[in-house]
Amino acid sequence: MRYVKLADSNVPVIGQGTWHMGERSGAKAAEVAALQQGIELGMTLIDTAEMYAEGGAEEVVGQAIAGRRDKVFVVSKVYPHNASRKGIPAACERSLRRLGTDHIDLYLLHWRGGYPLEETVEAFERLREDGKIGRWGVSNFDVEDLTELANPACATNQVLYNPDERGIEYDLLPWSRSHQLPIMAYCPLAQAGSLLQHRVMAQIAERHGVTPAQVSLAWVVRNQGVIAIPKAVDPLHVRLNAEAADLVLEHDDLRAIDEAFTAPTRKQRLAMV
Repeated sequence: MRYVKLADSNVPVIGQGTWHMGERSGAKAAEVAALQQGIELGMTLIDTAEMYAEGGAEEVVGQAIAGRRDKVFVVSKVYPHNASRKGIPAACERSLRRLGTDHIDLYLLHWRGGYPLEETVEAFERLREDGKIGRWGVSNFDVEDLTELANPACATNQVLYNPDERGIEYDLLPWSRSHQLPIMAYCPLAQAGSLLQHRVMAQIAERHGVTPAQVSLAWVVRNQGVIAIPKAVDPLHVRLNAEAADLVLEHDDLRAIDEAFTAPTRKQRLAMV
């Protein structure tokens, strides 16, 4: 497993996402087991949010990390409508209870809402001073939002990024690198849709003896400062995700992906799902 610096910690370049976990009670045992398997394989960063299953995903994470808290870097996110001076500490306390922990390593604003950024940052900083969170950051922020935020304490920006969604490469990714702001890439497998069925991805995968999903993950984390957070429940998929951290794509592979999925040549609206 390779590592990158995030919020004063060394975290794996491939972590674990939890979107859609906690939605079905019958799936909870398998979801908990998948996260625990991922932890043992080195994917010790787990990303969740109060939005996911309205707290259900955080409860799954809480069960998965019980007895393992010191091994795990926990990321959670607050709803924009809770991102006020009073709303954030209350939301954080609810998340802490569901997670079964006394602190969240990295707490993010899920997307920008109606509250002033200054108010949200003030609440984040109070949580940090109180030891409730280690660091704070944002999600779904474009360059203009980050420029307005203008706060070096922001630890990351979590955005949509995969070979089929490359809009951030035009300006957001270069801006983030110049400001040494790590990017967390959600949906790095494009929700296992047509991207993984594309002939180019299949051809590259065959050459390396891997899967198209592993090719996509290796592509996302090919450069320093980008972390991928795929979600998996199937034990095989969990193992393959972890192994993708060691896959190095060759020049011809990258060129083929560039030809199949063109890099942006102009500013694009920030994609979100």
